[in-house]
Amino acid sequence: MNSRAPALDLGTTRDTVDRRPTKLVCRNIWKLFGVGAPEFIASRRGVATANEIAQAKLIGAVKNVSIDVREGENFIVMGLSGSGKSTLVRCLSRLIEPTWGSIEFDGKDLLKATPDELIEIRRHKMGMVFQNFALLPHLTVLENIAFPLSVQGIDVKTRERRARELIDLVGLTSREQFYPRELSGGQQQRVGIARSLAVEPDIWFLDEPFSALDPLIRREMQSELIRLQSVLKKTIIFITHDFDEAIRLADRVAIMKDGETIQIGTPEDLVLHPATDYVAEFTRDVPRAKVMSAKRIMAPISDHRDYGGSVKASDKIVSFAAEIVGRRQNFVVTDEGGEPIGEVTANAVINVLAERDPHAAVAE
Repeated sequence: MNSRAPALDLGTTRDTVDRRPTKLVCRNIWKLFGVGAPEFIASRRGVATANEIAQAKLIGAVKNVSIDVREGENFIVMGLSGSGKSTLVRCLSRLIEPTWGSIEFDGKDLLKATPDELIEIRRHKMGMVFQNFALLPHLTVLENIAFPLSVQGIDVKTRERRARELIDLVGLTSREQFYPRELSGGQQQRVGIARSLAVEPDIWFLDEPFSALDPLIRREMQSELIRLQSVLKKTIIFITHDFDEAIRLADRVAIMKDGETIQIGTPEDLVLHPATDYVAEFTRDVPRAKVMSAKRIMAPISDHRDYGGSVKASDKIVSFAAEIVGRRQNFVVTDEGGEPIGEVTANAVINVLAERDPHAAVAE
């Protein structure tokens, strides 16, 4: 039973349609473990119930998952342990073979790629970072980062130049000759991130890369990822079980449960418009100011134009709440080009903080 209070009517406005081209498409992906799994799902043409799977003595790790990931998008897959999220990302990169379905990467059917083609795709177009840093203990920071380029047969001078660029990018300057044992956990993870970027991948898979870190270092690494993404504009598929992490990093989130995707949407949509009781419970304690954007609560531009500040349409309310409430003046809302498109009032922000309709009157 969902214990969450009914959602407030906060309007039906959604973010502007994302027109970025699709980078990766998966359709009806299944991963079943057990004897005869491929024959079982093939005989049903990709349709099976949980009861049928159990009767066949199979385990359904991923069940009929379909997602589209856009170019340059931070796409988060999240769920509790055993939800199938890590198995899914391994299917998408073909580290394990899906039992059924299709996966297209840049229009190419990955499931039809030969082993040699798949090796080339992984070497040149995919970057992967996992919870286990998996650094080579006998190699220095510089050598670890350059390692994927040595596998490609790139000459020493070129790969070391690229590795040094990445060392600067992830903030490890002056630690080139350190060994992994001489680094902190956060520094080791930076090496792992830099190594995964050495091949300049088109798509970046990160499977709970920060979950083993202390909370302060974890937040630091989240900030580092946001900074890197602002520079690199990579297509990212990021796995986590932490909704706060998803809120901070995601363009869109897919919530998984028992191998299935329950809902896909922006963090804002998942909190304000949960599709199921499970999603509502998952997001129940998330303050709306952390996910709601200025665009969601803005009003048309008024005549007086006496603004106390400006915010971007995509800015989260929590990022400017204290300032606007303190000034008690309207803030102008601008689009990506800096053009005014509306305004936000202090009353609207106060209402959101109080979990009320943002356009309700506030008693003085």
